[in-house]
Order: sequence, then C-alpha cells, then structure tokens
Amino acid sequence: MTSFTTEIEIPSSFPADKVFKVFSDFDTIAPKINPDVFKSIETIEGNGGVGTIKVFTFGDAVPFTSGKYKVVAVDPSNCSYTYSFFEGDNLMGILDSITNQIKIVPSADGGSIFKQTIIYNCKGDEKPSEELLKIEKDIYEKTFKGIEAYGIAHPENY
Repeated sequence: MTSFTTEIEIPSSFPADKVFKVFSDFDTIAPKINPDVFKSIETIEGNGGVGTIKVFTFGDAVPFTSGKYKVVAVDPSNCSYTYSFFEGDNLMGILDSITNQIKIVPSADGGSIFKQTIIYNCKGDEKPSEELLKIEKDIYEKTFKGIEAYGIAHPENY
C-alpha cells in the first residue's frame, strides 16, 4: 500500500479559536456556501465526537456522488479536527481511505493559519491524478474562505 500527502495552508485575519468555532459548523455552512460541491452532510451515527460517522453527498461540481467518513479526533482546545473517509466513490476504487487532519494555529499578527494535511492511502501503486488533486485543493481553499466569510457575516453565531 502506498500513501502520499498534500498540505494546504490558508491565512486568516481572525483568531484561531474563532475560526475553529465557525469551521466546527461545517456541516451546516458548507452546503449553503458551496452547494455545487456539498449537497448535504448528514450524521448517520454518533453525536459529532470521535467515532461519529457522516455522509457527504456531493454536488455537480465534483466527479463523485458520496463519501462516508468517521471522526477520528476532535480537540477544540488545540483547534484541531481529524476525519477519515473510508467508503464512497470519492475513493475512486484506488484508495483505501483519505484522512484529513485540520489544525488552526495562531499567527504572529493576531490572526491564524488554517492547516489541512490530506493523506491518501492507496490500495496499490495507483494514485489520483495531479489534475484531480489540484481541483480538490482549490475546493478546500474556496470552501475555507467561504466559511470564514460566513462567520464574518453572522458574528452573532460565533
């Protein structure tokens, strides 16, 4: 089995704890701000903590219909969240899993940096195309900026 990693870093002018609080509402916000990518995100087991299982139903802007993932770790005090896709056509028949490690760290200017490490665990030597990886990275970046903007527009919720 082969694995490889992609990393994303996006600066924010907002403090890490505020960004994490808004990001924690991803299931509700993502389908509102980016319905072409996220039709819905549904919890099918658990209460949001470790072990919770959720299903992403993807929109027309991505070449997948769904992905099922499990929450691996949640640590609000360290602004970190890890989840792993283990089922769905988003694994493209070539991946065993996709693990996303998210951490929002304070920056020197009082803002923060959204850091996402994506680990693709391949069944064999085949891996997703560079084009698909670029599309995914663009989606993650646009979604983060959209979630950040949503938090700014709705400060009463955060």
